[in-house]
Amino acid sequence: MLDHRARMESGRREKVEQILSEFRLKEEDLKKVMYRMQKEMDRGLKLETHEEASVKMLPTYVRSTPEGSEVGDFLSLDLGGTNFRVMLVKVGEGEEGQWKVKTKHQMYSIPEDAMTGTAEMLFDYISECISDFLDKHQMKHKKLPLGFTFSFPVRHEDIDKGILLNWTKGFKASGAEGNNVVGLLRDAIKRRGDFEMDVVAMVNDTVATMISCYYEDHRCEVGMIVGTGCNACYMEEMQNVELVEGDEGRMCVNTEWGAFGASGELDEFLLEYDRVVDETSLNPACAPHPSYEKIIGGKYMGEIVRLVLLKLVDENLLFNGEASEKLKTCGTFETRFMSQIESDSDDRKQIYNILTSFELLPSRTDCDIVRMVCESVSTRAAQMCSAGLAGVINRMRESRSQDTLKITVGVDGSVYKLHPSFKDRFHATVRQLTPGCDITFIQSEEGSGRGAALISAVACKMACMMGQ
Repeated sequence: MLDHRARMESGRREKVEQILSEFRLKEEDLKKVMYRMQKEMDRGLKLETHEEASVKMLPTYVRSTPEGSEVGDFLSLDLGGTNFRVMLVKVGEGEEGQWKVKTKHQMYSIPEDAMTGTAEMLFDYISECISDFLDKHQMKHKKLPLGFTFSFPVRHEDIDKGILLNWTKGFKASGAEGNNVVGLLRDAIKRRGDFEMDVVAMVNDTVATMISCYYEDHRCEVGMIVGTGCNACYMEEMQNVELVEGDEGRMCVNTEWGAFGASGELDEFLLEYDRVVDETSLNPACAPHPSYEKIIGGKYMGEIVRLVLLKLVDENLLFNGEASEKLKTCGTFETRFMSQIESDSDDRKQIYNILTSFELLPSRTDCDIVRMVCESVSTRAAQMCSAGLAGVINRMRESRSQDTLKITVGVDGSVYKLHPSFKDRFHATVRQLTPGCDITFIQSEEGSGRGAALISAVACKMACMMGQ
């Protein structure tokens, strides 16, 4: 009897492994993704192909990095997901004369109606949060320079002027797309009328992360976020940035690589689950081409796992072929559950608790299978993400004609920071795909806010120098 049951269990696992084998990527697959990413990056940088490129390669107008002589108080805003952060950043000299950055911050949760209502509602809510923060720190009387981290696709016309191309990550506020985001913020502050602000710089979260990490390590020339969404920026040779005049030096380029795949570059690697996730998301891609971000981003990974679990239930390989109503409901399986499941010990307690919260009664084998599903989805995400970053770093090495490129990458985002094995798998695969590169990864602390303030400090200093 036991023998028969063991054979049944073993047969079940084999069938599950067969279904999950679709998630496995070989090195040659990753190289294909990397070369296609590089090709799209090139198209995004060139004037004649920029419009149709899926990777937009947006110039940020950030040319200088902080060098230590910037001082002052700066306010920093960070909008890039469901939470909004206000931060006071003091840049100055420490006791031993070294450069020092001190921060105080507060998180505010963005209500659903502000995310999906009108732009006016969203920016009025943001200025209400700023007002609350200034009250708490008794700073309403001061007119502070403000740096705004805004983590959505923006076409910059200058460091303090950028047009929102399209919302992502579940935002839908009407009347913002096609408009200058800094203008929308300034108008909301003016409407409120109880404080004044000088908005000096708007940057993407990847750029803010890169600058914040540059403060720790002057080799940091790449910034990356793996959180709700996924994106990267890096310092590109000005002569390659055709959308901005001038050939001297370098400019930070925001790749906006989350949309990679919109022209079908990833079709051969996409699975049925990816297409369903894309169709049901708030910001669907151009069907039938789901994008890179939807394979990697924390907003989507949990939903991919849920769809795989339902497939296994349909095949009678999980939960005795019975799914609960909660498991059948879109968006219920959050990406954070994957982190908890994959970091569980051999007693499977966390897995069991999560599954019972879904009104399921899992066996030990069910718990193991759910873990296998989570590992398959997160490993594919880490490898796909590696192919993109390897494409960026290899491009930098080639354009600088260096035999060995020594470079630091600053990284932020909940998936990178909180998932138990994403980081290690990601680092290992990037290094495997970048021979001739010596890469250091540093995790950004308070990256988006502090980076925006440091960019504001540089912008203020440049303005003063030009004024003189």
